[in-house]
Amino acid sequence: MKKKSTTPTFDEDAPISQADIDTGRLVLRKRVAGRAVPPKKRVTLYLDAALVEHFKDMAGDRGYQTLINETLKSSLRNTDIAETLRQVIREEFKSRKAA
Repeated sequence: MKKKSTTPTFDEDAPISQADIDTGRLVLRKRVAGRAVPPKKRVTLYLDAALVEHFKDMAGDRGYQTLINETLKSSLRNTDIAETLRQVIREEFKSRKAA
């Protein structure tokens, strides 16, 4: 038998009361395009000193860790696009050989 959840559900249409805030039942999360941004995970990562200095210089007031995070996400998206493009090209070559 599964244990029944004791976490109360939150109705997004219900107004937020001061009691919700005081009891800690309300967790504010950053929203992008109407959806909650998942929380980040803390990691320990060793990087070359020159790399860190480069990102600190580029970031200015913004925060170099945020810039590193965005660069890594961009790299993932580019890798996905490159792999998709390779797959499309392979399929096109196969279809032309078959014809």
